Amino acid sequence: MKRKTYQVVMLATLVVVMVAFLSTMFLASANPSFAAGKKKSSAVARPSAVEYTEAQIKQLQGSLKITEAQQELWDNLTQVMRENAKDMDALTDSLHKERAENAKPMNAVEHMKFHSQITAAHSDQLEKFLPPFEAFYDSMSDEQKNTTNTIFRTGIYGKAKAKRK
Repeated sequence: MKRKTYQVVMLATLVVVMVAFLSTMFLASANPSFAAGKKKSSAVARPSAVEYTEAQIKQLQGSLKITEAQQELWDNLTQVMRENAKDMDALTDSLHKERAENAKPMNAVEHMKFHSQITAAHSDQLEKFLPPFEAFYDSMSDEQKNTTNTIFRTGIYGKAKAKRK
């Protein structure tokens, strides 16, 4: 595999793993009953993958300084990101509904199956994400690539990066 393609695959894989881990950790910390396998409290609303993705898109767009020539590639990428977010929301809603109907805490095997379903969905989404991401990445200037590499490596976007220096 070419070095550049390998780097893009590794960056995208890292993002998916980070999002999966962070979303699970965020859901568990925002709603302790999530981690315990109990019925979700109506007082604590979990964040939507769609809302999170929209925030990411806005941050990326501001940091990357997308040119007019790149706009179509960017639009293709963000369309996949939005579709993936909608699919993830539908999956997690379905899984939460199924668990709520069961009304008992998950045992260790059920917990692992639950995470297996989420991980499989993330893997499928990564397969959809990679082609438009690679096309968009290939269109970037060296400065944009450096910014993208930093964002994917550290999670720090433009303004936050400037504040940390």
